[in-house]
Amino acid sequence: MNVPTRKNVLLAPVTVTPTKPLTPSHLKGLLWTDVMFRATAPLAAVDYRYSHTTYHVTEQTVGFWEYLDRTQGETDYAQLSEEEIGELYVRHRCEGPRQGAGVLRPYRDAVEHDGWVHPASERMLGLWAGHYERLGMHDPGLREHQPPGLALEEMVERLAVAGLALDQRHCGGPVYLDLTRHGMPLRRIVTADGRPNYLACALRELLPLVPWYDEVVLLYDRELDADYRLLHRVLTSLGPPVSRVPIGRVPIEGKIAPARLGGWRGHTAGALLRASAEVCESADGHGDDALRLGMRLYFIATLGPGQQQSFRHDLLRHCLTVAARLLRRSGSATAAGDLPEVLERHRRGHAYVDPYRLACSLLGKGRPAPDPELLSAVFL
Repeated sequence: MNVPTRKNVLLAPVTVTPTKPLTPSHLKGLLWTDVMFRATAPLAAVDYRYSHTTYHVTEQTVGFWEYLDRTQGETDYAQLSEEEIGELYVRHRCEGPRQGAGVLRPYRDAVEHDGWVHPASERMLGLWAGHYERLGMHDPGLREHQPPGLALEEMVERLAVAGLALDQRHCGGPVYLDLTRHGMPLRRIVTADGRPNYLACALRELLPLVPWYDEVVLLYDRELDADYRLLHRVLTSLGPPVSRVPIGRVPIEGKIAPARLGGWRGHTAGALLRASAEVCESADGHGDDALRLGMRLYFIATLGPGQQQSFRHDLLRHCLTVAARLLRRSGSATAAGDLPEVLERHRRGHAYVDPYRLACSLLGKGRPAPDPELLSAVFL
């Protein structure tokens, strides 16, 4: 009997910079990735690459750190909440002209050479680790030093050798990712004074990794679709099939707005966890599990991959109640069969499992009691 070879799969979700609180949009992407990772693990060898170190050097992060040092003095960030740090970030983004590359270079050097992280972001990552634990999410190394495999110059050189870079720094210009021969627009990835953007950092991280995998999955915010189409084209040229999984944001009161503009008060991960814990307290001993399952039922099965539905506290509470009911039913259920066989139904021709299909399979009238092994392995 021929046993199918387990594929090597790389999950590479967009990384949330630790400069503001986790919002419903962030939670949706993180829970989606977590279920995909845990559901795919019994079927394939999966690596979940999520390196904050790689993206600390973007202006979005080091610019904020410089702003804090310039305006906040000797603040004890360990005493601040994620909302208080987020308010400082909103204030920073409303500030006037950004600092030049020379001012930010010491921060980038400290990240690149020493793995340094500003105390404000260290505090934020510590708070996030607590949220991950409450939600039962796999921690891919939030507070670990995980440098990318390529230095910035090495990445540009690799692109240039492949004919995918237009480097104008010799004449005072920027570096562009050049996919014009594929009918795609030029995209600046490094400014003339040496500041890399998010796409440049993603290339530094993924170019050396991708050839080692049988399949690569990019999970990202739909607002980043143009950049991820470019990234998809570059990575596909390296060999393995690359899948793009765009995940819609979660509107708040009908509006989709970047976290840098604020508007997330009462909707941060911490606030939602506190409110949800109160609902789950009466879940007949299933409080923590009801919280974890209910959050996944809401952000994955109820909201779905799109971004049409605004966040609703009442629907989240309903999902927590449904989760408690499912857990009670699963307590008397027998295993539905071999777990890999159950998960295989939701692969849709890929090596990875589709979180939306899998989460929806738990819901609906007439459904059998959920398999306790499935809940434990993937949702709790």
